[in-house]
Amino acid sequence: MVMQVVVNLPEETYRRAKRLAQLTRRDVGEVLADTLALSLPSPAEGKAVSVQEMSDERVLSLTELRLSAEDDERLSDLLDGQQAGELTDDERPELSRLMQRYQEGLLLKSEALAEAVSRKLIPPLAS
Repeated sequence: MVMQVVVNLPEETYRRAKRLAQLTRRDVGEVLADTLALSLPSPAEGKAVSVQEMSDERVLSLTELRLSAEDDERLSDLLDGQQAGELTDDERPELSRLMQRYQEGLLLKSEALAEAVSRKLIPPLAS
């Protein structure tokens, strides 16, 4: 099933999508739909077990969740490149994927910390 959605885009984003569409001889809508499909989590990822249903051991392990050393270093390099205005077209989607992974991990870690405190597995964080 295909759904029609009206989206307001910044002019620069539209120009980049239009340019990619021209280069690949595709419709701008197809380029944008593919970009969204690649950047959003798959439905299987949405069916993950909630933190509240996890074992104490799993909850505690998630309170220590971090990016791998390689991903952390790459993310830092990409953020530095972005700040310097030196990101390539190939690096932009890589930065987006790593930022998404980082943000999702941070959210999962915070949920695990709250659950661990709720279960009295760890003391509340100092205020």
